[in-house]
Amino acid sequence: MARSPRRITHRLYFTPGMFGFGRLAAYDYFAHLEKALEARLRRHGAEVESYVVDVPPTASVRRRAARLAELVARTADHDGDSGPIHLIGHSTGGLDARLLACPTAQLPTSPDALRWLPRLASVTTLNTPHHGTPLAAFFATVSGQRMLYALTALTFILLSLGSPPMAAASALVVAVGRLDRALGLQLRVLDSTTDALLRVLDDRRSREVRSYLDAIKSDQGAMIQLTPEAMDLFLGAVANRPGVRYQCSVAMAPPPSPRTVARTLGRPWSVISTTLFATLYGITARFDERYPCAAPELPPEAEAALERAFGRVPGARANDGVVPIRSQVWGDIAWAGFADHLDVLGHFQGTGPGDHVDWMTSHSGFGLPQFHAMADALAAGMLAGAQR
Repeated sequence: MARSPRRITHRLYFTPGMFGFGRLAAYDYFAHLEKALEARLRRHGAEVESYVVDVPPTASVRRRAARLAELVARTADHDGDSGPIHLIGHSTGGLDARLLACPTAQLPTSPDALRWLPRLASVTTLNTPHHGTPLAAFFATVSGQRMLYALTALTFILLSLGSPPMAAASALVVAVGRLDRALGLQLRVLDSTTDALLRVLDDRRSREVRSYLDAIKSDQGAMIQLTPEAMDLFLGAVANRPGVRYQCSVAMAPPPSPRTVARTLGRPWSVISTTLFATLYGITARFDERYPCAAPELPPEAEAALERAFGRVPGARANDGVVPIRSQVWGDIAWAGFADHLDVLGHFQGTGPGDHVDWMTSHSGFGLPQFHAMADALAAGMLAGAQR
C-alpha cells in the first residue's frame, strides 16, 4: 500500500513590538492572530507550528533579531523538516524580522543560528515603523520612558484581566496630560500609578510583570533606533532577501475629536482610554519635513491600495496612535484599513466575554469582519511566498 505524501509543515514565528510582550504571566499577546493564521493555513492542507519569541521589550533591534534567529534555529529542524518558515512582526517586531532576513546583516549570534534562512518564505509586518515614528523620540526621554512603563503595565492588565483599577488609570491620564509641566512631580505620579496598577495582580504575576517592565528601564536601545533619524540609516543598510515575499498590514485611526470623547460619556474607562489614545495620536502626528516618517514616494500600486482602502490617500499625519500609516508600508500591502495599533492583533471590542479585549478606545470601527479579512489576506500572502 502506497504511503500518503507527507504534508508540508509551515512554521510561524511571531515577534512583538511596542506595548507587546509575546507571552507573559500565562497571557498570550498574539493569541487571536496566531489562531486565525493557523486555521487558514490548515484549510489549505498545511501542517502548522507556531512560536512566539521572548525578546527584551525595548532592546536594540539587532539584539532582538538575534534572539529571534536563535528561536528559529532551535525549533525549525525537527525530523529533518525542510518546510517553509514565516516571520510575523508587529510594530518593532517587523524590524526584527527584516533585519534578520537581510543578507548582509551582522547579528550577535553564531552562524548556526542562521542556517535555516534559505527556507525563509515570507516576512509579514503589521503596523511597523519602517520609516520611524515620532513617538519613539518621546519615549526615549526620561518622562517618556516612565510613561511607556506605565502604559505597558496598563496594557497587560487590560488584556489579561479585562479592566484596570479606575483610580490608577485616572491618575495616569492626569500625569500624562501634565508631562511638560512640574516634571519631577509627574514622574513620581507615573511611578506610583504603575505600582497601583501592579497591585491588582497576584504575587506571582506581579513579579513576572515587574521583571518585564524593569527590562524596559534597563535597555531603551529600540526607542532610540525607532526615531525617524535613526530609521533613515536602517533603511539605507537593510536590504530585502531575494526570493522572500515581503508583505504588510497598514492601518490608521480616525483623528480624535471632541465628538469622539463625547461618545464615551457615562463610561468611565472609555473616557480614560480615549484620552490616552488622543495623547498618543497627537504625539505620533508630529511632522518634520526633514524626516517625515514616510518613503519619498510610494509605488503606484501602494498608493492605489491606500486610496481603495480609505477613499483617499492618507496624509503624513495619519496614524494608528503609535505609528504613522505611511511609515508602515513595506513590500506588498496585503491589507489596509481603519484600525489602531492593537486592533490588528485582535485586541478590539469583542462580541462576548473573553472573546476580545479593547485597550485603545480609538473608535476605529475595526471588528471581527475586518480582522477576518486581514487574516485571510496575510495567510494568502504567506502561502504565495511558500510557492516561490
